[in-house]
Amino acid sequence: MVEIIEYEEKYFQDFKKLNLEWLDKYQLTESHDLLILNNPQKMILERGGFIWLAKAEYEIIGSAAIVNEGEGIFQLAKLSVTQSWQGNRIGQLLIETCLLKVRAVGAKKIVLFSNHQLTKALSLYKKYGFKHIEVVESPFLTSDVKMELVL
Repeated sequence: MVEIIEYEEKYFQDFKKLNLEWLDKYQLTESHDLLILNNPQKMILERGGFIWLAKAEYEIIGSAAIVNEGEGIFQLAKLSVTQSWQGNRIGQLLIETCLLKVRAVGAKKIVLFSNHQLTKALSLYKKYGFKHIEVVESPFLTSDVKMELVL
């Protein structure tokens, strides 16, 4: 059974490892990713954001975060499911958790930055109503996709 839990500092290495797994696989790892992954407390949580982890028994197998961008806008970030668990709806559980939270805090919209190589993720975002918009103000050099969901 998989459960979605809130991030705790004891899961720091799991969070980092999960995200570097897919970033490295697609050769997308860059300095802004490392800034976030090396200090999620400061870069996400202390700014009014949230991080969730997918846990199967004693193993952390997925992650997702929402970063507070201010003015009712949040960014969906660091959505990851380890390769051996992909295809089991874990990404969906994580996105649904994020969407419930942004709605609960009264967000106006949620945005995300991605890359065209991540076709499965892009399909999943579309399923939840995210729409492609012009890529502007991206903190990531490798982001060639920007999507938003107006709430």
